[in-house]
Amino acid sequence: QVQLVESGGGLVQPGGSLRLSCAASGTIFRVYAMGWYRQAPGKQRELVAAITSDGSSNYADSVKGRFTISRGNAKNTVLLQMNSLKPEDTAVYYCQGDVSGMYSRRSDYWGQGTQVTVSS
Repeated sequence: QVQLVESGGGLVQPGGSLRLSCAASGTIFRVYAMGWYRQAPGKQRELVAAITSDGSSNYADSVKGRFTISRGNAKNTVLLQMNSLKPEDTAVYYCQGDVSGMYSRRSDYWGQGTQVTVSS
């Protein structure tokens, strides 16, 4: 079984910063890619940023230049540094992993989500 656990959400003022982290654990064989999605009330879940095992990354246009995704020092972790936050960044942020387990085939796994609220 594979689990993803996020941390780091919270309330921040416009222009502020937050860092989200996500750790994948369990009987993992290989992590192909990890990413961050977000879902605001009344809107569809959207990709924020993703990074592959070879370090390639991509971003939503709305966050380019403000957010940075990176792999953490610990194995199978991913970070999302969010700077210059705007009220429209308010959403529940979900960690996603493209993972094959030791005893399960390659699948998408999701964390439970962490709330990010940008408000004065």
